[in-house]
Amino acid sequence: MRKKIVAGNWKMNTSLSEAIGLAREIRDQLNDSENAQLVVCPPFPWIVPVRATLADSGIAIGGQTCSEHVKGAYTGEVAANMLIAAGADYVILGHSERRAYYGETDAIIAAKVRAALEAGLNVLFCCGETLEERNAGNLELVLKTQVAGALEGLTDAQLKQIVVAYEPVWAIGTGVTASPEQAQEVHAFLRKYLTELFSASIAEEMSILYGGSCNAQNAASLFSQADIDGGLIGGASLKAADFLTIARSF
Repeated sequence: MRKKIVAGNWKMNTSLSEAIGLAREIRDQLNDSENAQLVVCPPFPWIVPVRATLADSGIAIGGQTCSEHVKGAYTGEVAANMLIAAGADYVILGHSERRAYYGETDAIIAAKVRAALEAGLNVLFCCGETLEERNAGNLELVLKTQVAGALEGLTDAQLKQIVVAYEPVWAIGTGVTASPEQAQEVHAFLRKYLTELFSASIAEEMSILYGGSCNAQNAASLFSQADIDGGLIGGASLKAADFLTIARSF
């Protein structure tokens, strides 16, 4: 049985008090109906207080990126082992916003993935196509290039720390969502490609999340698809009730 995961990417949102309040709301509204591993990814400065707020809740903590370097003169960067020390269990890597705004290439992302794995983090690896790439018929080529560029060469043990998040760029923060059938088609393609790249057992065990404007209204229909194992949630993760509704959609 593949792990079901619902991860909230808070991006550059929340004040300190808002972050603690949101974490407390999520914690207090938890019940036994959640069948998924919950992960919250607050901004870096809030990881420690959010970790403390969620202590013993079973909710995991994630960073929103990390450096490919272990330490050194890299002003403004945060190393993977620093995330571990702060209490993080996961890190998001390869997000389209990092690719677009900060010039992160497949090579940089591959180096970050390895640094995160060596530190002991689980990686939420993002891949996805733009609308132009989809319309040009390049969806499969884009996904293959991104996945192979970041994951090829990893050991079976390292691959067990990888979660893939399919994020169609055209659906992130736009309110436009791939239909459940569209999303399932791409998730099935990704699982088939992971089989070709690694093995059937690795592909079958790896969780693949959907991350394009997934919300409380559409989560159940998306999560009912055979190859969709959860979601990487953006805006909807900033409201405790919506985030937990999504988690309960399994």
